[in-house]
Amino acid sequence: MALNVQNTKIELIQWLTTVDDIDVLKKLLDFRNSSTYELSEAERKSIEEGLEDLKNGEVIPHSEAKKTYEKWL
Repeated sequence: MALNVQNTKIELIQWLTTVDDIDVLKKLLDFRNSSTYELSEAERKSIEEGLEDLKNGEVIPHSEAKKTYEKWL
């Protein structure tokens, strides 16, 4: 089960780096802020770092990320 959770997180992170629609990002932030699910501090920090990378244009296209992580997926 833990492996599936990790794969899902990686898939979401990869997808998030390709999202260019500010409305989608705002909805994700709204969801994060209003969700009854409590994120751990590590999860929150990871999301914030990913959003900061996205804001700064420090992203890798999904096709490149897929090649890099393909052996684990």
